[in-house]
Amino acid sequence: MPRPPTHPSLRSRRQFLHDLGGGFGSAALAGLVARQAAAATPAYPTFAPKVRRVIQLFMNGGASPMDTFDYKPELARRHGELLGPKEKPEGQTGVSGAVMQSPFAFKQHGHSGRWVSSVFPHQAKWVDEMAFLMAMTSKTNVHGPASYMMNTGFLLPGFPCFGSWVSYALGSLSDNLPDFIVLPDARGLPYNQKANFSAGFLPARHQGTLIQAASPNPVPDLFPPDKFAFAGGAADHQARALLQKMNRQHLAEHPGDSRLEARIAAAELAAKMQLSAPEAFDLNTESEATRTAYGVGQPVTDDFGRRCLLARRLIERGTRFVQVWSGPQGAVNNWDNHGNIEAELSPIAASVDQPIAALLGDLKQRGILEDTLVIWTTEFGRTPFAQGSLGRDHNGGSFVTWLAGAGIKPGVAHGESDEFGGKAVHGITQCYDLHATLLHLMGIDHESLTVRTAGVDRRLTDVHGHVIRQILA
Repeated sequence: MPRPPTHPSLRSRRQFLHDLGGGFGSAALAGLVARQAAAATPAYPTFAPKVRRVIQLFMNGGASPMDTFDYKPELARRHGELLGPKEKPEGQTGVSGAVMQSPFAFKQHGHSGRWVSSVFPHQAKWVDEMAFLMAMTSKTNVHGPASYMMNTGFLLPGFPCFGSWVSYALGSLSDNLPDFIVLPDARGLPYNQKANFSAGFLPARHQGTLIQAASPNPVPDLFPPDKFAFAGGAADHQARALLQKMNRQHLAEHPGDSRLEARIAAAELAAKMQLSAPEAFDLNTESEATRTAYGVGQPVTDDFGRRCLLARRLIERGTRFVQVWSGPQGAVNNWDNHGNIEAELSPIAASVDQPIAALLGDLKQRGILEDTLVIWTTEFGRTPFAQGSLGRDHNGGSFVTWLAGAGIKPGVAHGESDEFGGKAVHGITQCYDLHATLLHLMGIDHESLTVRTAGVDRRLTDVHGHVIRQILA
């Protein structure tokens, strides 16, 4: 039933004050939202940070360690032997077959002598700048929960992801761009869809901003369609002012609703992005040599190359955390190589290899790598045993992550898997340790970054996590 209009003499004091303040406009509203956010957000960093910005490269589907960075000659020596479990392990999609050697040649690279497979000839040139975690593990062999773990530290949905925690703790480096931007594969979103980028129980404004970099309009509805030309100029300003007035009224009636605060903040940011976003997303302003280095314009590398280049442009302009995804969910076009490891891994690896190497070179040449961290990871590894005849199944027992940039000791490796690459045995690390290390590099003690929700002090690392000091400079 519609609410009857309020008689002027019966207006509440809250309504009167709200109406009185409504004319101060969006600048006052932005200040209000900023003060509310500041009051609800702890003061970080707590000690001198080495990292200001992060680019995370996420290989969706479970990148095979023994076919990329974890050289295991024992696989060749024992190829064809039936050494796997007799019954199908939980989370695997089939019964384990025989030991399967990698179809790719490995060589040592750099002064560190790091073994890299032939699928990554460009990244191989950068191993002396990287620190490798060779014994990462997951609690699950299932894509959805494993992806949640790597992004949020929990197996179940509903928890904030790492980018949201960073946005919440450290705030913005720019008034004109979002703190946390997600650049998904042009072919689709990863497993868990947008839940990987969720702010969970944190204020909604800290969720990842999804940008479809391959779209002619990367930020939908930032500008009115051509058929609504009248919506520009003064009309656009008046419409925005009316919308903000309505939002303010609703916010006054529902204090503490972070979803509304997020919408208001997003509207303010969108107005600023009308000026900043077109320039930030315009890759044509880059030199031809730069675009070529990233593989822009080449069929194999164009999509991932564009997004890596855009990631550099975004952090250069003040975005604090950018996540770049390789591969959508599903059975094809990602790192979930069940059918034929040689036929399926080769093209997805080729699509990211040159752009990643170009990103590292570009960041270093511009001096941005001095306070930026680049992370390459996936949700779990794959079995050393064949699935069918030529594929590999899910395996949470061991996988590889590498880091490069600010605060990282270059050319080192921590941890080791067993002789087949199927199980971590020394220097074992989990998502909790990775997250604790990343927060440490950003000046945050992972045990102190907590938010009380449902009577529990929650944190990104749950009740776990140790800083991996062996890879820190």
